[in-house]
Amino acid sequence: MTNNISVDVRSARKVYDATSGTVVALDSVSVQIRKGEFFTLLGPSGCGKTTLLRLIAGFESPTAGEILLNGTDISGKPPFERPVNTVFQSYALFPHLTVRQNISFGLEMLGRPKDEVARKTDEVLELVKMTAMADRKPQQLSGGQQQRVALARALAPEPEVLLLDEPLSALDLKLRKEMQHELKRLQLETGITFIFVTHDQEEALAMSDRVAVINEGRVEQIGTVHEIYYQPATRFVASFIGETNIIQAEVIGTDATHTLCRLEGGLPLHIPISPTPIGTKILLSLRPEKIRLHRADSGVMNSFPARIAMEVFKGAVDDLTLVTQGGLELRALLANHGQTELDFHEGEPAFACIQPEDINIIQA
Repeated sequence: MTNNISVDVRSARKVYDATSGTVVALDSVSVQIRKGEFFTLLGPSGCGKTTLLRLIAGFESPTAGEILLNGTDISGKPPFERPVNTVFQSYALFPHLTVRQNISFGLEMLGRPKDEVARKTDEVLELVKMTAMADRKPQQLSGGQQQRVALARALAPEPEVLLLDEPLSALDLKLRKEMQHELKRLQLETGITFIFVTHDQEEALAMSDRVAVINEGRVEQIGTVHEIYYQPATRFVASFIGETNIIQAEVIGTDATHTLCRLEGGLPLHIPISPTPIGTKILLSLRPEKIRLHRADSGVMNSFPARIAMEVFKGAVDDLTLVTQGGLELRALLANHGQTELDFHEGEPAFACIQPEDINIIQA
């Protein structure tokens, strides 16, 4: 398994001195990133994700811990001695050079032969679909085109790891979505390990093989996009990734296949079997799209009456606020079929149905 690890961050800690005292940007963070993986560092502003990226790049040195690349400790090496390239938020293109010259500049600085520089420049121009604009200056390009050039420049030396520090944040929504697909395509075609930093959960879910969710300098959870979305480990992950219902409950019993809980207002709810002792207070996470609504009681497990207190039309879905007989509020997202018999509206009664396997116990 070790041979498959590209970047191995071991108990990395970064502390800055400030006028108000020391600031802990990273607190004993350990992350293993596999070769050829699209790995995302996800979290809110100031959580430490860019600091971690800068430690891997060599722009910062860890206060404690190690950074290994292919099993070799690179913690003390300067950036130019690491087979790592970085794509920043700002494109940082030379305005007086053409697209081709911007891309070839780095290869020339590395002392590569002229024929190799020309060949590799042509290859990456084709890869990012910018061949037709090779002789233009940066100011003659759109934001998305400039970002492609910045990517091409970083890919040209064939780094073992490509670091991307929120490279899509300056683009408009439509272009950002297009570039998400392009980044994933580039990563698959090159086979290079991508480490991507973002605060945008949708970007992380759309592109990543695995995600590390970071909060206040610590890793809350590492997993595939499906794991962090459907099986969040903590309240922060459940709330930060998508939308969710956080429900307080008390364990009141178990049987062979389920644990029985009591929710607010006394509502009973069956959840997956858990070793949690009877009487324990727990937190549950339930994604709004997992709630099903019916006109009448279906008689299945976890079916209970509710009233639709609010309806917000969001095009493809309706965002509903449900209130149960016990006073518990739940959000439900229902696909908008446009068929009257399948639609539920504000003020109407309904029966909510929840599958036990769609409920997760999370840490506070």
